Amino acid sequence: MTPMTLAEPHLRRWTKAEYHKAAELGWFQSQRVELIDGEVLEMAPQKDEHAAAVTLVDYALRPIFGNGYVIRIQAPMNAGQETEPEPDILVTRGTPRSIDRHPSTAILVVEVAGVSLDFDRTRKSSLYASCDVPEYWIINLIEKQLEIRRAPRSGTGEFGADYSETRFYRSRDSVATLAKPRSKIKVADLLP
Repeated sequence: MTPMTLAEPHLRRWTKAEYHKAAELGWFQSQRVELIDGEVLEMAPQKDEHAAAVTLVDYALRPIFGNGYVIRIQAPMNAGQETEPEPDILVTRGTPRSIDRHPSTAILVVEVAGVSLDFDRTRKSSLYASCDVPEYWIINLIEKQLEIRRAPRSGTGEFGADYSETRFYRSRDSVATLAKPRSKIKVADLLP
């Protein structure tokens, strides 16, 4: 009889193809999930304040990003073979008909964060920086502020990248995106 070898349990990572197949089979029905670095993560239920903030950001960005840009709301982003986040807001160049696949980068990504604040500040920040997203905004529902991260750089963070600049803005402040620097947005207009 051959002696049994005991091995420590290990995490089994999912590919995007497996994740999509499981979704097609109904495995994640009625669940908000994202594939991040091969892990299927269940996201917190969307509370009223979160949904309101997503709507406010969308409403504030649409007049700024007209023709030639697409604003995607809670739609997947192609971030590699094992990663497919669904940012609350993603702005990319193009037209609705020219974007036939999930984009692999964006000019702006916005996440609305309550209970997910630490996750959005760390893992998501590193992930979006690794995708060369030049600007990442976090609508911080806990501290009632906007956090803007810019200038992605390699070498730090879980995904081998992060942002070299982080600034915090309160409701009395106004901001502009890097892509449209002349179009000011009142932070108060983004906060529910």
